[in-house]
Amino acid sequence: MDLRRQVVERWPAKWPVQPFREPAWARQEPTYRECSPALIDAAVKRADARPAGNWFVVAASREVVADRPLGLRAGGRELVAWRGPDGDLVIGPGACPHLGAPLDQARVHCGELVCRWHGLRVGPERPGWSRLPSHDDGVLAWVRLDRFGGETPTERPIVPARPEGDVTIDAVATLTGTCEPVDVVANRLDPWHGAWFHPYSFTRLKVLSAPQGNDVTDAEDKFVVEVTFRLAGKLGVPVIAEFTCPEPRTVLMTIVDGEGAGSVVETHATPLGTGPDGRPRTAVIEATIATSDRPGFAKAARIAPALRPLMRRASARLWRDDLAYAERRYALRAGDVADGRA
Repeated sequence: MDLRRQVVERWPAKWPVQPFREPAWARQEPTYRECSPALIDAAVKRADARPAGNWFVVAASREVVADRPLGLRAGGRELVAWRGPDGDLVIGPGACPHLGAPLDQARVHCGELVCRWHGLRVGPERPGWSRLPSHDDGVLAWVRLDRFGGETPTERPIVPARPEGDVTIDAVATLTGTCEPVDVVANRLDPWHGAWFHPYSFTRLKVLSAPQGNDVTDAEDKFVVEVTFRLAGKLGVPVIAEFTCPEPRTVLMTIVDGEGAGSVVETHATPLGTGPDGRPRTAVIEATIATSDRPGFAKAARIAPALRPLMRRASARLWRDDLAYAERRYALRAGDVADGRA
């Protein structure tokens, strides 16, 4: 018996990090038979049928500060955001009502914006500039665009279920792709591509259950996945995760068993409008909210500011690949390239 095999057999089963064996990349069990295009399309359509109340994620809460405005875009509209005197989130049109100057270049003074072109003051109580409904959930900033959304508006957005407890670490990564929100959602509702497309992060991935057919209850409408998050070499963290869609532009991954149970990854797809080339742009705003009942996690949470850049980098690496997937899906649908599917 070789040394590695002895180590694997004696490795404590309760440790969160486990050694694993895996075949060479090309010798993995193919997943294309399970990953039916019709199954993914049906899951996307079910998500699209859910209400969103015209709410859109536009930024990480930490990005919106009191001492300078933040320029944003959603639904083809130019927006600006900042914090009022009491720290509340303020979002509204990004053009000055006087001559259209960009308000993201304004100065904040006494909780209002002062336009740099002619000094017009803009704020929640100033006539000629209308504040939009907004919501800060503590991790993400949302705006309600009733004309663009076209739904019955709701007072609050549908914020996904998050870890319970006082000790969490959250980080938000944002990337932009040439595609529509439906392409981002379709990517996330295809868990089968994980170990093939992201072998640097995932291994030993198996879809335990997936919703079948069109007549699916809300309780059944989830993908359950067994996967090992690769750490280094042949060491990884095995978990079981569920993928659900609480609203049309959000996919929620929740770890339901294994290390970090209760942790979530929220992937929000926000339509930005068309780019200079006439094609749509979509922002992927992904919030990772981690938790653990291990004593060491509470100590790690104390250095959360140092950990957030690492968490953002990990999300961004995955989404650089996944945006290629989403953009390709859009290009096929738009007829930019020939669809090679049988």
